[in-house]
Amino acid sequence: MKTPTSSIRSTLLAVALCAASATCAAQSANAHEPLQDRPGATTSAPVATPLLHEMFQAHAVLQRNAPIRVWGQAQPGQAVQVTLARRKASARADENGRWVATLPPMAAGGPYTLNASAQGGAKQTVNDVMVGEVWLCSGQSNMVLQVHRTLDSRAEIEGSGNDSIRMLTVGETGSVTELEHFATPVKWLKAAPATVPDFSAACFYYARELQKTVKVPMGLVTAAWGGSRIQAWTSAGALRASGQYNDELDVLATYANDPVDAVAKWGEVWGKWWRGRKDVQAGDEPWADKYSATTGWRNAPPALGPWEEWGVKDLAAYDGMVWFRTSVNLTAAQAAQDAVLLLGAIDEVDTTWVNGRGVGSTYGPGSGREYVLPAGLLHAGENSVAINVLDTYRAGGMSGPASAYALRLKDGTTVPLDSAWKYRTAPGTDSPPRAPWQTASGLSTLYNGMIAPIGKYGFRGMLWYQGESNTFEADRYADLLRMWRNDWRTRFGANLPALIVQLAGYGMPKTQPAESGWAGLREAQRIVANEDAHSGLAVAIDIGDHYDIHPANKQELARRLARAARHVVYGDKQPPSGPVPASARREGDAVAVTFADVTDGLVAFGADGPIGFELCGATQDSCHYADARISGNNVTLRAPAIANVTRVRYCWADGPVCTLFDGASLPAGPFETPIQ
Repeated sequence: MKTPTSSIRSTLLAVALCAASATCAAQSANAHEPLQDRPGATTSAPVATPLLHEMFQAHAVLQRNAPIRVWGQAQPGQAVQVTLARRKASARADENGRWVATLPPMAAGGPYTLNASAQGGAKQTVNDVMVGEVWLCSGQSNMVLQVHRTLDSRAEIEGSGNDSIRMLTVGETGSVTELEHFATPVKWLKAAPATVPDFSAACFYYARELQKTVKVPMGLVTAAWGGSRIQAWTSAGALRASGQYNDELDVLATYANDPVDAVAKWGEVWGKWWRGRKDVQAGDEPWADKYSATTGWRNAPPALGPWEEWGVKDLAAYDGMVWFRTSVNLTAAQAAQDAVLLLGAIDEVDTTWVNGRGVGSTYGPGSGREYVLPAGLLHAGENSVAINVLDTYRAGGMSGPASAYALRLKDGTTVPLDSAWKYRTAPGTDSPPRAPWQTASGLSTLYNGMIAPIGKYGFRGMLWYQGESNTFEADRYADLLRMWRNDWRTRFGANLPALIVQLAGYGMPKTQPAESGWAGLREAQRIVANEDAHSGLAVAIDIGDHYDIHPANKQELARRLARAARHVVYGDKQPPSGPVPASARREGDAVAVTFADVTDGLVAFGADGPIGFELCGATQDSCHYADARISGNNVTLRAPAIANVTRVRYCWADGPVCTLFDGASLPAGPFETPIQ
């Protein structure tokens, strides 16, 4: 990473940007959502590089019935030979020392020994290698969530021993460029009471369930990060091809070489977005140096802290943006020094300006920030500091204390910022763009740090449990999900099966029909899965938790994922999920919805008819709950103003009550469909 010229500034930059940038690794056993950018090991490759890439270690599982790609590092020009179960392949290292060899396909079996040797050079032996089915499990915190946090976890852990299920967990790592090696050590672990507690529960239970019918070794690679957006898991090339993120990607490219300049450019991009909002008055630029924080601004409590705890009615349950402004007075001698802006804990996303110039932006609930200031930015007298804080979950704001906010100068002294902070909520509900270098919410950062190091390892399919962090842009998620799926298939193989978890219910049910970003995102997941023969959907609406975004019943989720896999991957004739809408049509004064993929008839639990149906016209205020009755594989709906309805919605809320199932106890998933 290139930095400003002076050695002091270089040191400050390395320290400050490690805490806030996507070039730092992060690891956490905590799967709470959202997680944060955390400092950690740098993303450089290990000093002593073994002959084989880190994917090839003891207890590894290789994909059966497909060519086995093996790679690693040797001296440039060296010949390398690889052997596995009397099968051999050879390669020659290129000018950078990289080599790739391809072994012929093998049936499931093992354990085997994998040997690699470089002519006249290094040798490496890997024992206990199995051949079977390998799955890539990814997404956000519901894929991270560990076995020890699930239902009946004590008994599950005690009975978890299984030598033929192995998992490799990729450490939480973001990077602005694609990595060849993992930033933190990885290891294949066999399922056992000592290892399983920290396994991804959805991934482990899935393999255990699938193994009941697909009786081969199961290899699981888990690469997941709580609170992550889908854009962070998509490569820069795919995002660039979409044409939607060019400004952000340009900033990201600058960030790889000159972070300080990139942050300033990001301030300009963010400002352009702000000025384009329909709720913003011309000239309302709270980050501007000479901005007057008067009309609409109030004094923040001296101790700061989460705004929900200030005793202000409008902030008691507020999720959104709040502006903060203060200043710092400097002498000419102080202003001439290199400086780092120290910000105490902020929850969860900040974008920060000093004297009208962008100096930093971090996604990190509850973490502090340190932003290197460019030379010449500070001046004698009053210097303005403006911070836009975005909170989307639980407590938000500047946690304080006020003394944690200061300038640290080159001579080691600190100058506290004025503790008289002013604040103002931001108008509107649209969410601001995220700095592209942020790990979990940036662009390509997790793809670069956690997927690229996997190389082109062989997989049978991929499991995807993600979307909670994109519910604010549900109207775009279908395109984003297609982009992600195509992108990973480009890396790991065309038509690689994708098993998608539809978001579980979360939040209290509504008393009236309402719009829902969660429902809209579930519909995007349903549409994208249905349009592709190599994709399957696991419905989870009924196994959510109104009070917890992390439902603990990952065992039932795994059963549904395995059922989808048996249909999509292995050609099982049973329906991949529960009842799905086939058509909706008018029948006199009613609307009849016909369902397909019904096992042993439709049933409604807890009432004479199913709950959760709506009949709607063109607008949201035209939606009404419908009286529903089951007849065979049909549900007949009646509601007020039936003549004007044009569409049917079912289970359309963040945390709806859904009672339509089939005889196999599989739920009908949420959907919206036009009336024909």
